Amino acid sequence: MALETIIVWIVVGLVAGLLASMLVGGVGGMLADIVVGIAGAFIGGWIFRAVGASQPRGLLGSILVAFIGAVVLLVILHAVRRTGWRRRTV
Repeated sequence: MALETIIVWIVVGLVAGLLASMLVGGVGGMLADIVVGIAGAFIGGWIFRAVGASQPRGLLGSILVAFIGAVVLLVILHAVRRTGWRRRTV
């Protein structure tokens, strides 16, 4: 994998994660935003394929798909945190 590709993934992840965090509420920090954005890209791509929608092209399209997936991921994470559905240690 080329270094440029990795840099693009990080930039797309950061922008999408940051925007989603601003909309939904983040999980903390720039690194978390990057991880949420990159995971959101996978989730967003899956959502677009599942509904049969064509994915937008280019950098802005990638950010849009990652943003939608990141919002979904953050909503799920906040719901899980709110219900207390976590492993509890004894």
